[in-house]
Amino acid sequence: MTPNLNDRYNLRGVSAQKEDVHKAVAKLDKGLFPNAFCKIYPDYWGYDPDFCNLMHADGAGTKSILAYMYWKETGDLSVWEGIAIDSIVMNIDDLLCVGATGPFTYSSTIGRNKHLIPGEVISEIINGTQRYFDRLKEYGIDSFLLGGETADVGDVVRTVIVDGTMACRMKRSKLITTENMRPGDVVVSLASYGQATYEDEYNSGMGSNGLTSARHEMLKHEYALKYPESVDPGLPQHVVYNGSYGLTDATETPLNVGKMLLSPTRTYAPVVLSILDQFADNINGIIHCSGGGQSKCLHYLPSPLRVVKNNLLPVPPLFKMIQASAGTEWREMYQVFNMGQRLEIFTDIDTAEGIIMTAANFKIDAQVTGYVEKAECKEVIIESPTGTFSYK
Repeated sequence: MTPNLNDRYNLRGVSAQKEDVHKAVAKLDKGLFPNAFCKIYPDYWGYDPDFCNLMHADGAGTKSILAYMYWKETGDLSVWEGIAIDSIVMNIDDLLCVGATGPFTYSSTIGRNKHLIPGEVISEIINGTQRYFDRLKEYGIDSFLLGGETADVGDVVRTVIVDGTMACRMKRSKLITTENMRPGDVVVSLASYGQATYEDEYNSGMGSNGLTSARHEMLKHEYALKYPESVDPGLPQHVVYNGSYGLTDATETPLNVGKMLLSPTRTYAPVVLSILDQFADNINGIIHCSGGGQSKCLHYLPSPLRVVKNNLLPVPPLFKMIQASAGTEWREMYQVFNMGQRLEIFTDIDTAEGIIMTAANFKIDAQVTGYVEKAECKEVIIESPTGTFSYK
């Protein structure tokens, strides 16, 4: 009997909602604005009451395992720069959600098994980080690599893990929190797929969440035998690489399967900077639909409100492939993956049109995908072609 998704998740040692983590931090100080997307601190560095400090830590997660396997299969070192980008974007795009526009400082944290991850890989990750910051500067985003830690921890890390910590200082008057979310707001979603003006190739929309599920559900079991270092040896075999695809299999997109899963997480920084420059005063909240997928905004609603998403962007090919390969219920797909839209902005209908036009200038699809209404409890409803799903 095939275990259901929740069973597979638990058996693989992961959780879509990170319940244990939320419980562990429940009693910690929530910062100046508890409902903000990122934790906001007083200005500990400048001691100016008009400013605040932001610090955020995130990383590429288990996507680095896919990079390892693809590199071993093909010799393509470029995938490691993609992992560096993933770690950066998972930080910078969260900070964008509170209106931060930099300058940003960044410290990289890499843990590797030296027997499997040689110096050329580490070099590609570190230098790829700097190259990406150089590119962001072309779009008005100042980010500075201040060093970090690279540790040889083979007894702890089976292959490699790439994380980072990003910080900035900003005026409180420029902050965007979710405190102003209200009935009557509309939701504008920006696509995670396609090819933005600042991207070199087609992006599948994968991001850096749900990779444990995607990797095991899509790839053939033979990879467990070929790369045992890519798997926790304690996992039951029936949840390890139980898909039908090879890493270099062709797809309907310009990318093969491995490159689809490894598409560098799209940053929305260039387009968000333009949006904030034009419409900051009319934005009531920005949500990065990372862990938690399309239910992510549930955790940031300031009061009992219902977010109804009844006009989502089309589901791009990658997520259809994951669903078909795994047989995952669509309700869980929307809760685990971004499903083709990884950034959403809460605003009024007139501002929404301006945001959509701005996104189009960067060749990013965007549309009004939902609305906010009064409710007795916090709730997100997804109305999709595959069903209607409620999250509370």
